[in-house]
Amino acid sequence: MTVKAIVFDLDRTLLHTDKSISEYTLGILRECRKSGMLILAATARPVRNVTEYDKMIGFDAFSALNGAAVVLPTGTVEHHIKGEDAYSVLCKLTDDPDTVVSAETSDGFFANTDIPAWAPIIYEGFPDLPTEGRVYKIIVSNPHTDILPKVRSALTDGTYCTVANGSLVQIMSREATKMNGIVAMLCHFGVDAGDAVYFGDDFDDVEPIRRCGLGVAVANAIPEVKSASDAITDSNDEDGVARYIEKHLLRK
Repeated sequence: MTVKAIVFDLDRTLLHTDKSISEYTLGILRECRKSGMLILAATARPVRNVTEYDKMIGFDAFSALNGAAVVLPTGTVEHHIKGEDAYSVLCKLTDDPDTVVSAETSDGFFANTDIPAWAPIIYEGFPDLPTEGRVYKIIVSNPHTDILPKVRSALTDGTYCTVANGSLVQIMSREATKMNGIVAMLCHFGVDAGDAVYFGDDFDDVEPIRRCGLGVAVANAIPEVKSASDAITDSNDEDGVARYIEKHLLRK
């Protein structure tokens, strides 16, 4: 296998748990670039929360919002939820006052309650959409019940859902997947998925782990990712991505 692209998830994969990135990892990524490998990120984060790492690393491209926004050197490709689909889903999920509902949109991040880690715009009007702009992702959770079955029954033909961090259910357009975002980035550079290495930890990473030429799970990954991977490296807090690259890709 000739490795032409390194692709990785950010949170709980490349980044430490405290969201930092070590000088060691930055140095290894610089060596990858010197050797001619593309450096690509595929994350659930919105574009605005990727830019600080883009400044540090200098991605050749990155896919945000699970593929809903793919930032290429020539511009951004978007896959948003249709307004009627977003409204239909929200109508079926907002009848329980304990359900935390948030929406990532082209006009900002809205939620029906304060989420300090995400600093949303508080919006109490769901199921009505908080903006006339594009809706990229709807995120729901409920501290008292497993909301996943209810979400699945609320989905439209144009939407699907995944689970992140064990309890956050993300609803997106069927066109917005991590793998679709990765394919868009690789196609832009004329690289086949078989020539890419992917690193990940959560449910959204299973498909890229399987479909890229080499799929590597960090030690803190969920069991489903580990079972789908070709190899397992050290945890995110042990710089597992960089250590695997240094040992198996750069030295090779």
